[in-house]
Amino acid sequence: MVGTMDEARIIEYFKNKSILITGSTGFLGKILVEKILRVQPDVRKIYLPVRAVDAATAKRRMQTEVIGKELFGVLKEQHGKGFQSFIDEKVVPLAADMMHQNLGLEESTLQELSKDLNIIVNGAATTNFYERYDVALDVNVMGVKYLCQLAKKCANLEVFLHVSTAYVCGERSGVVQERAFREGETLREGTYLDIETELRLVGEQRQQLEDAGDAKAERKAMKDLGLERARHFGWPNTYVFTKAMGEMMLQEQLVAGAGAATRGGGHGIPVVIARPSIITSVHRDPLPGWIEGTRTIDAIIIGYAKQSLSCFLADLDLIMDVVPGDLVVNAMMAAMVAHSRRSSGSEMTVYHVTSSMRHPAAYAVLYRTGYRYFMENPRVGKDGRVVRTRHVHFFRTIASFRAFMAVAYALPLQLLRLLSILFFGLLFARRYADLSRKYSFVMQLVDLYGPFALFKACFDDLSMEKLRLSMPSSSSSLFNLDPKNIDWDDYFYRIHIPGVMKYVLNK
Repeated sequence: MVGTMDEARIIEYFKNKSILITGSTGFLGKILVEKILRVQPDVRKIYLPVRAVDAATAKRRMQTEVIGKELFGVLKEQHGKGFQSFIDEKVVPLAADMMHQNLGLEESTLQELSKDLNIIVNGAATTNFYERYDVALDVNVMGVKYLCQLAKKCANLEVFLHVSTAYVCGERSGVVQERAFREGETLREGTYLDIETELRLVGEQRQQLEDAGDAKAERKAMKDLGLERARHFGWPNTYVFTKAMGEMMLQEQLVAGAGAATRGGGHGIPVVIARPSIITSVHRDPLPGWIEGTRTIDAIIIGYAKQSLSCFLADLDLIMDVVPGDLVVNAMMAAMVAHSRRSSGSEMTVYHVTSSMRHPAAYAVLYRTGYRYFMENPRVGKDGRVVRTRHVHFFRTIASFRAFMAVAYALPLQLLRLLSILFFGLLFARRYADLSRKYSFVMQLVDLYGPFALFKACFDDLSMEKLRLSMPSSSSSLFNLDPKNIDWDDYFYRIHIPGVMKYVLNK
């Protein structure tokens, strides 16, 4: 059971704690680092492994890609001239690589971490849907294994939190449970997933491709292999497939059988998996609207902003499961406190940090707030004239979108190809090649992202609800966990869309 919790208990918990956070250069990682430093300045150390050749490069990356971001503005104001000395005292950048055993760290550093660490947060991942299979396995699967091996050496470790994704469920409908994957489990009946077999397969194929000496062909083949293996086992893309394998690796290393290390107290390491859905811009603190990178749902906003969107693949009646980044971090911090030092260390707890069950928002919310925003904040074209905001046509199925693309683009492309052949036209040939590439790119995007644009399931959040019930219900809470406290229309119109315009499009 999750005991009663309040802000004071969460803040107090992180006092004098040493925490290792992977993925700190990512969107969610930055929010977590900033929040811990801001609410608990007496945290002992925060170790940030970043890919770098040496300590100086690691420190430079940490300063420019993490601490130097606008997100840390409130923290800078709190500490004034002492900000940099505070960071130097509390934050330790490590030259590391998640794709190597021991994270590529020196033995002396490993010894220090094994004695010092109380908390490990694994937020490192490659989120590319069409990633090379070898790279995705290295980061999303083997990176988990290497971090678990470090965790088992840490005598004072109190909790291990792993950030996954709610979409490890694949293309399901109905209600998705907060349940950990079993070893070998797949989404296609009659198949069994053996991670070692996948590692051998990718190693053999990569060796053959490297021997052939064609780097471009190797890159494409590795990407195609990832999609092929993902779909063979029932997942829609390489990202969610390897994230599911990462969860299985976590189970194998820290929970199941011999993988569960026992330490002084005879207990295993408490393990928490946080599965957020689509993570959107900061809702409240420290900087409303702050965001990095683009989400699938932001395509409509960016299309409007760039004056290039006339149609889109989406069913406005379906639920877009979104959660602001600060709410995700609040849930992670509360979960760490709730599961730290629990005697049932052999258990793995899964949290869906989602909104579709608790406070659903349909895609129609994004569309109407986007239309309203651009009507009231019109774009200006290159010629200096105001561009009229038009309504967008939405295709509710992939089949209808493909049919439209065939008539509107595929047929004219074939005509252009015929003209280039008949008239030996270099201009026609170049135009055909350019448009053909763009058409293929769009169709590949539909193939990859279509299942998410038309996702029909919702996520059970019973464990998350228990965590919420242990917290104060006030919407002004420093650790708000409840999406019901968010007015979605207000959030998208006043916070998220302006945030995308400012931080993603620099408008």
